[in-house]
Amino acid sequence: VQLQASGGGLVQAGGSLRLSCASSGITISMYRMGWFRQAPGKEREFVAAVSWSGSMTYYADSVKGRFTISRDNAKNTVYLQMNSLKPEDTAVYYCAAGPGSGSYRIGGVYDYWGQGTLVTVSS
Repeated sequence: VQLQASGGGLVQAGGSLRLSCASSGITISMYRMGWFRQAPGKEREFVAAVSWSGSMTYYADSVKGRFTISRDNAKNTVYLQMNSLKPEDTAVYYCAAGPGSGSYRIGGVYDYWGQGTLVTVSS
């Protein structure tokens, strides 16, 4: 099983990035998909999640209204569109796949994790 996150980079505050997470070895249509992030010196935190069908989405308060999670089950890929980026969004972003049960905010619920992609937002 491999989750390959990509799309990170350096962007100025107010800019946008689109992260992608391509999956192999699993069929993501069977999984809830999530994005988490970890900033330097901080614990990993929940960012966003989407149900297996894409009908339900969940966001951390800090990104609500700025980030959008989506999925394309036919491409086995999940996305995170990030707009109006702020310096405090700087972190390594990880995608994860997990069952539909349990709290979507808890990293321990997810079974598979990608390697992470670095997002740096300059002020």
